[in-house]
Amino acid sequence: MTQVEKLKTSKLPKHVAIIMDGNGRWANRQGKKRVYGHHAGVETVRQIVEASAQLNIKFLSLYTFSTENWNRPKEEVDALMNLLVETLNEQADELIKQNIKLNVVGDLTMLPKKTFTTLQIVLKKTAQNSGMTLNIALNYGGRDEIVKMTRLIAKKVKNNIILPESIDENKINLHLYSHNLPDVDFMIRTGGEKRISNFLLWKLAYAELYFTDILWPDFNKQHYYEALADYQNRERRFGKTSEQINNEK
Repeated sequence: MTQVEKLKTSKLPKHVAIIMDGNGRWANRQGKKRVYGHHAGVETVRQIVEASAQLNIKFLSLYTFSTENWNRPKEEVDALMNLLVETLNEQADELIKQNIKLNVVGDLTMLPKKTFTTLQIVLKKTAQNSGMTLNIALNYGGRDEIVKMTRLIAKKVKNNIILPESIDENKINLHLYSHNLPDVDFMIRTGGEKRISNFLLWKLAYAELYFTDILWPDFNKQHYYEALADYQNRERRFGKTSEQINNEK
């Protein structure tokens, strides 16, 4: 029995989030520029998206470009934006074929015009797809998301649209970039670092975390299945005791 056949369909996470780390280091180890690693990482994205769709995972979120990534060398930033445009154009038909809906979270106002326009075209093309939602975190930062949410709610309170005493978790969630996504069940980070790097802070509240030393371009379907198997061996208690969880089964 293969690793994927061992997975229990009923215990798969609904929402998987991935920090795709290690492209630059992968390229450096091969004596190449960092951009070479980003290109190689696109193939891993394709494999993991395909595997997730086949497993009927409902939501897959990929940390594509953070608010902090603008601090990287301009050459690398420009290359990343061009690579995103290229990949979206190449994969649009495949997303439609696999019934995958594209979604994006982040501040899109800062994106280059070509990147923004291409993104809007693919979002529109896949809007009616009813299978997995592929969520791209683009010019995204968890703290930025919370700051923007706070400003929106504060403005509505000031204009008597929202009463302060009515603010609860649901109200906060409705004003987030990621308002149309469920909480993250399982977060994977490749590349050996063990931190969440400002990614989906609100949605990660009760997520199971998985860290691997494998660099993103080397991360394949088999590694993904192994990570999911690890998730299935965990007990998610959400503040309850093991005894309570067992009694509810």
